[in-house]
Amino acid sequence: MYKFLSSLALLLFLYTGRLMAGDPVYPAGAIPDSMKKNAHLVKRMEEITQVIAPGLKEVTLTTRCVFTVLDEEGARSSTLVKMYNKQMDVRSVSGALYDAEGKLVRRLKQSDIKDLSEDGDGSLMTDNRYKVHRFYHNVFPYTIEYEVEERVRGSYWLQPWIPQNSEDCTVEQARFTIMAPADYQLRYTNNKVALVITTQKEQKVYTWEVKNIPVFTDEPFSKEFIQLSPSVMVAPSVFKIDDYEGNASTWEGLGKFGYTLNAGRDELPENIKQKVRELVAGKNTQAEKIKALYTWMQQNYRYISIQLGIGGLQTFDAKTVATKGYGDCKALSNYMMSLLKETGIKSYCAWVRAGAGKNYIDEAFPRDPFNHVILCVPGEKDTTWLECTSNTSPTGYLGSFTSNRAVMLLTEEGGKLVHTPVAREEDNQQSRTITAVVEDNGNLKLTAKTIRSGESQEELHELLHGLSREKQLEWLRKTFDLSSYDVGKFECKEIPAVNPVIEEQLELNCKAYATVTGKRIFITPNILDRNVPKLETNDKRVSELVLKSRFIHTDTVNITVPEGYKAEAVPAPVALQNKYGSYSAVIAMKGNTISYIRRLERKAGTYPAAEFNEFAKFYTAIHRADRNRIVLVKE
Repeated sequence: MYKFLSSLALLLFLYTGRLMAGDPVYPAGAIPDSMKKNAHLVKRMEEITQVIAPGLKEVTLTTRCVFTVLDEEGARSSTLVKMYNKQMDVRSVSGALYDAEGKLVRRLKQSDIKDLSEDGDGSLMTDNRYKVHRFYHNVFPYTIEYEVEERVRGSYWLQPWIPQNSEDCTVEQARFTIMAPADYQLRYTNNKVALVITTQKEQKVYTWEVKNIPVFTDEPFSKEFIQLSPSVMVAPSVFKIDDYEGNASTWEGLGKFGYTLNAGRDELPENIKQKVRELVAGKNTQAEKIKALYTWMQQNYRYISIQLGIGGLQTFDAKTVATKGYGDCKALSNYMMSLLKETGIKSYCAWVRAGAGKNYIDEAFPRDPFNHVILCVPGEKDTTWLECTSNTSPTGYLGSFTSNRAVMLLTEEGGKLVHTPVAREEDNQQSRTITAVVEDNGNLKLTAKTIRSGESQEELHELLHGLSREKQLEWLRKTFDLSSYDVGKFECKEIPAVNPVIEEQLELNCKAYATVTGKRIFITPNILDRNVPKLETNDKRVSELVLKSRFIHTDTVNITVPEGYKAEAVPAPVALQNKYGSYSAVIAMKGNTISYIRRLERKAGTYPAAEFNEFAKFYTAIHRADRNRIVLVKE
């Protein structure tokens, strides 16, 4: 044990000695051109050492990193942010700033480090605080160096490693080392990183190293960054945290820990039990009871972030939520579970990695990447999923924030990995009807009725419930691909259902929408739905083609033009269909009215990288067709 601690102390001494030396460190001129190409920040070196102490009661994390900041954008990305709470201490932070030649400019002063709370608009109570520091220097390039030592109580939270901090950060060299007791079963999975394992007398040492990582090339419709960039995911087998022990080697074991951690916190006060009986009186089906209780909870309780205690994993009990009238995601889900339990309906809290477009979980590698809790209510035929933090979502609707991904149910038998529902194309629809008039000067006035459902209405739903009328109009003035326009009318009607619908009424006055040249007018009939991007083909694409969302968009447009004009050039109908979806657009003119009918259906799926060019051609063809113009000439 003495040798074990002495080797770590020597490692820290060598780091500190290097930092405090006055010799030039990492001159910017030594960076290869390949590491500067398209980069804003260059990680010159990184050494992270994570030590799991014998007995699993503590993990020590030591980080030394050196960055060269190439420009202002890189400077914004170079801010040091370290969280601490009752489970994690930041023991020390030191740093230094060097000029382009690598000569010392100044050292970090402890008084320069800001100590901030995580408290915000949606947070009432939290143990989380942050130490934040940034070297403000305006002569580029410059180099910064940090050393940080942290201590984590328990062995539940093991830090993963993603050496590339951001897409525009290159990496010259980086090393990640984990020291664990020789008899400890460390669990890990590598992505594009080689591993070397050595054994010392009292511990096993795992070392991963990377060199010369270029800027991450962002590919449209690709896998998530964590799947493509070099990384090491780490998770415990057996672990300790506070007075709890567990084994995360399986989803069953991880979920058993979560269930045990929150067991016995579902007891309701007597007045709430009586209220539950009143709410479900006369309700004959499980669906009716769920809706009655969920609606009542939405009307009487609100979400507030509360991150206290054992890593934010343990919920406030149901009596506390009943008394306070608020809770975080796990507290409100536990409370709803308690309400249902009172009626004899069984439900389970589910841990989920929430976030629109961020649904990746390595199902073959049990670990805790979760950041949210929802509720699952099994039924004889259908399962009902409840987002208990929302005061506005219909009963049973999850949406893109938590749908279509693996989640872990916390059950008496342990964790069960299941999947949340996947929306169909017909669930996510946008149907728009436009009546417009073009004037001689090219100005256009339109009236539009748009019906959106499912995921297609989510942005508008958040807009209506999250912003003031003034902010809504401000957003609306920036949302359409029009050169100049004023909003004359904007009204919305929400139609609650399991798959929610919003009906929007809109009036716009568009200046110089049509191009007037002499006796000709050029008009683009697709006025409001030109959002499909033009994609360049890529024969060197790395990622598979990933289409996560599916939808159907339809447009019916009728445009009245000034008298005395006839069609001189009308684009031919467009019809496209393949495995990724279908598209059709037809432009016609009868009398002084232009009619335009468009339909786009996008399917979801994952396809080989080699198929991206076919998809790119499909999208580019749509992009061009959406901008087709009809040419009118004055008779």
